[in-house]
Amino acid sequence: MKKELRSAFNTRQYMLSKDFEVFYYSDLHFKAVPEHSHDYYEFYFFLEGDVSMVIAGKEMPIKPGDLMLMPPRVRHHAIINDNDKPYRRFVFWISQDYCNDLLKKSPDYIYIMQHAITSKEYIYHFDVIEFSALQSRLFTLLDEIYSERFGKDAKVALSAEELILQINRSVYEQKHKQSENESTNTYHSISSYINDHLEEDLTLESISEHFFLSKYYIAHLFQDNTGISIHKYITKKRLTAICSALRSGSNITKTYEQFGFKDYSSFFRAFKKEYGISPKEYQINHNL
Repeated sequence: MKKELRSAFNTRQYMLSKDFEVFYYSDLHFKAVPEHSHDYYEFYFFLEGDVSMVIAGKEMPIKPGDLMLMPPRVRHHAIINDNDKPYRRFVFWISQDYCNDLLKKSPDYIYIMQHAITSKEYIYHFDVIEFSALQSRLFTLLDEIYSERFGKDAKVALSAEELILQINRSVYEQKHKQSENESTNTYHSISSYINDHLEEDLTLESISEHFFLSKYYIAHLFQDNTGISIHKYITKKRLTAICSALRSGSNITKTYEQFGFKDYSSFFRAFKKEYGISPKEYQINHNL
């Protein structure tokens, strides 16, 4: 995340905008905010830290990749279990009036709001691919908010609606999954195999030979299940593993070679395209 897009944390629990506000927070030695509620919807995207969340009096552990939705008047607060660890999250506020405006366009925009209120389910878990897609939308929205480009206001409004629709689509599909069939089981087997062999020469051809399945079938299986090609899926998994290693202080060159990138230029392009900054900047920002 670009450093200038980070927000200095403030304890304000009211909106200045009539529609929405979005923040990216990265804190160390954070002092938790007392229990509170507000008159707008709060989406909370957890990225990093050792944190639990108390919502409506119930304490729940959270992990990176979790999304929390706090509807209006639902009391909540975070518990920082270890404030020596970096605490990173996105916070997205949406007013009730804005929700009503979106509802006039389509009920698809407010599925998760209605679901949270009726079911009292406030925490949603995503895999790395789904959560990465949401992060990308958040990054686009923040980038537009802080830009001075032509058409800024229109692009900000469009980016916000796309983010909200993506959240609703992801949760809806998560809640309406059909029972696993043979192809789903195959997808899980292959994705597990990929996770266990990120340091090896993973290609569509080698996976095809290992599972005795056609390359065409595997390619379509991943496109249908993730929305991206298997090559991009493997790249994202490798970049996630590399980020974890860089946060631990590993050498950049040794790490990208360890996880299957043949040369620095291809690794650099993939990393910057995924995260918006260079590997060195990522490592420095994390240390800061």
